[in-house]
Formats: sequence, C-alpha cells, structure tokens
Amino acid sequence: MRLSPLGRSGLRVSALTLGTLGWGGDVDPEGAREQLETYVAAGGTTVDTAHGYGLGETEEIVGSLLDDVVPREELTIITKAGISRTSGSRVVDTSRGALMHQLDLSLRRMGTEYVDLWLVHTWSDEPALEETLSALEWAVTTGRARYVGVSNYQGWQMTRALSLLEQCRVPLVANEIEYSLLRREAEQETVPAAVALGVGLLAWSPLARGALTGKYRRSVPADSRAAQRPALLEPYLDGHARAVIEAVCTAAEGLGVSPAEVSLAWLTSRPAVSAAVIGARTLPQLRSALGAADLGVPDQVTSALDEVSS
Repeated sequence: MRLSPLGRSGLRVSALTLGTLGWGGDVDPEGAREQLETYVAAGGTTVDTAHGYGLGETEEIVGSLLDDVVPREELTIITKAGISRTSGSRVVDTSRGALMHQLDLSLRRMGTEYVDLWLVHTWSDEPALEETLSALEWAVTTGRARYVGVSNYQGWQMTRALSLLEQCRVPLVANEIEYSLLRREAEQETVPAAVALGVGLLAWSPLARGALTGKYRRSVPADSRAAQRPALLEPYLDGHARAVIEAVCTAAEGLGVSPAEVSLAWLTSRPAVSAAVIGARTLPQLRSALGAADLGVPDQVTSALDEVSS
C-alpha cells in the first residue's frame, strides 16, 4: 500500500488509514483483530482512533493488538482528544488540563509511551486557542507525541493554529476533516489553505457513511445502519447525492471494480489529501475498500466525477 507524506512533514501514513470508530461497538474485539490482520496483510501501517471512541474501549482494543498482531514500531498510531462521552452525552473540552489528561489516559489504554500523531478532535471557542495549543506543545516536548495536528478545523482556524505553533517551533502537520465525493465543502477554504501551508489532510467518512458504496442505490437494506438510524444517512441520499452515487456506480461497472474503490481512489488523488480514513463493520466491507489501494482512476472518469459532484 502506498505511503504518503503528511503534508510537508517527515511522517508518512498509509493512503488508506484504518479507522476504529466502530471498535468496541459494531465491531467486537475478535472482529477488530481480523480487521487489523487483514489491513496489515494488505500493507497498511496506520491506525486512527480517539480518546472518546467507545468510552475508551476502542483504544484498549488497539492496545491489546499491539505487538500481537503487529509490532508497535511498525504501526503509525493517530489518536485525538477533546471530545468525551463518559457523562452520557457529547462533551467538548479542549482546555490544556483536559487534553493533557486525555492523552495520558490514551497512552495507558494502548500501553504505549507515545503516539505518532495527536490531534485536537474539534474546534472550540472556549478556552482561548493559545491554551489549547499549549497542550500540543507539551505533548511534543515531553515525547508523548511525535507529531501534532487538529481535526475538524476550518481553513482560517487551521491557519491561525499553525501560526501560533510556529512561535514555539512546533509544526502543525495535519487536519482531519470530513471529505468525500458527497462532501466537498472543504475545497472552498480548507483544502487551498492546506496546500499553501503544507498541512496534510486526513479524510474521515470518505464513503459518506456508506452511501458511496452503492448499497443504498436501489433501496435501504433492513440490516444496514441506515435502516436502524435513518437520520444519519438522510443528508447523503438527496437528489444531488443520488446522481453522484449513480455516476460512481457507472464508473465502477466500467472499470470492473467496486463503487467504494472508485470513491476512495478519487479522494486519495485530491490535492493535500494524505489519507482516507476507512472504517468498516465487516471484513468484506474492509476488503472491498482496500481494493482502492492500487487503483488509478482514468482522467476522463475523474473529470466526470468532478463535474457531477461539484
């Protein structure tokens, strides 16, 4: 699998990064093991997780697989802090104290002395950005994180964070954002800023919550997440989205590959995109997505997808 530089930094990540949001929920520990084994066998080296995933169980599962499925030094670990759900509802706290506490807890859960990339999980108007970023400086200077970045920051927010961190000689190397053929809003501001600043983009929900796999093309399967939680997928199945999905499926049929492969290959070729973070409930879903690792989408197909999804 292709390794991509994360922006202008020396950190390299797998173009298809393994997401773990469902681990400990839809994916049990044995299923997680099978996913990681399959991913590593395909040449993948990068795993994305977060302090707030699965009330902490997700990171514990990641830790249980280190050195068993893959040696720690051969795996690039990305984790995030600033969002928790221990109280039962979503709590955002990007204060210095909260971020420091959550990183130390993440390290204990995973049984590792450092993470390769640590991200502030979301923007918050409180506290001051300078306080939030002081936690990133602390993480780098103490060796707890090799590299740092942000997540879900708009272009101006990312630019401001980068300029403040430059003052303490800590580079901001990444921004993890929602980006897909059905969610291209980042191209208005965030992508151009990332290109100009040399920040690598990690794209979450690259298959638009499964819509770009084509499985909802005709109907909604009764056992799918869309059937169980329809509000999650409704924004991705309007008239415009259905036209994009139809174009992706047509392209996939012509190329003899899956719609997921076409969607991911399109995304990982976009400017500043270092990786697409792929998550799956089942092993067949993961294997289908991994097929995009070696797929090159012809220029004519890319142009057609650009036009229909713009």
